[in-house]
Amino acid sequence: MSRRDTKLLSLYVRALIESTTNKKRVLRIFDFDDTLVKTDSRIHVLTASGDKLSLTSGEYAVYAPQYGDKFDYSDFSKLVNPSEIKWTTKILKRIIAKGGEVVILTARSDPKPVRQFINDINLAYVEVVALGDSDPQKKAEYISRRLDEEDFNEVEFFDDSYKNILAVANISADYPDVKIITRHVTHTPKIN
Repeated sequence: MSRRDTKLLSLYVRALIESTTNKKRVLRIFDFDDTLVKTDSRIHVLTASGDKLSLTSGEYAVYAPQYGDKFDYSDFSKLVNPSEIKWTTKILKRIIAKGGEVVILTARSDPKPVRQFINDINLAYVEVVALGDSDPQKKAEYISRRLDEEDFNEVEFFDDSYKNILAVANISADYPDVKIITRHVTHTPKIN
């Protein structure tokens, strides 16, 4: 082997080692309701005092449950008048186009309506995880599980609920070698 060939081989091996050892692995997680889509779905609450409330997912996110409240989540078994939130789905589409690892993490119990929406807006396959629980800690636990099982350098989390954002931000101390970025998705009301 010539000196030039040896040098080229050495450069190739070094580049190969660097590409496999320094490969940055990023997981991006998007909430569904009020992050990627707006719907007319409501959480119906029958309070202990007999009052009936009908809350949007945004209102529910800040609602303080009272002892004796009974919740009806049946609207979330389907999509009620879905409307794409284009600026966040645009981010999602760009990430998918670049081959990034993406999960849609929803409090809904059934992933089928989410998958249908993803198909309707012409997105490639995206993993959908339906937790069946709106407790912010459940989203943080899901991310912790992924970090325990897989080797990610970075997690970027998009959610409209500040409670969910805080729960996920709080796990960063448990993973000092992982950059955890939270993106609080807020919407500017339309002015007519």
